[in-house]
Amino acid sequence: MKFIIKFIREALGRLIILVDLITRPRKQKRSPEAQANVEAEIGNYALYQFYACPFCVKTRRALHRLNLPMQKRNAKEGSEHRAALLSGGGAVKVPCLRIQKDGQDTWMYESSEIIKYLEQKFA
Repeated sequence: MKFIIKFIREALGRLIILVDLITRPRKQKRSPEAQANVEAEIGNYALYQFYACPFCVKTRRALHRLNLPMQKRNAKEGSEHRAALLSGGGAVKVPCLRIQKDGQDTWMYESSEIIKYLEQKFA
């Protein structure tokens, strides 16, 4: 039974990814200078995620739409990123946006909050 549930979960995740690829929104356009400034700022950001998680797909769609080529870290079981997420953020919950600023780390959970923050900062 556990195998069937895992199979269904994986199949649905892959279907969500396919739909995302087909319906992906257009990227926000910026001047080359403005885009370079954005890319410099998000150099201190990282998105902890699972590849087939629907909420992670939602967040990645927003990153694509906002033209934010951010570091994406897979928090799969046994990975160094999963350990960093647990030790730094306190929970293995994705998506999680890690913001490093002035030597401090801020860990932001919940896809809607992450998207709202990024839209306010970069839209």
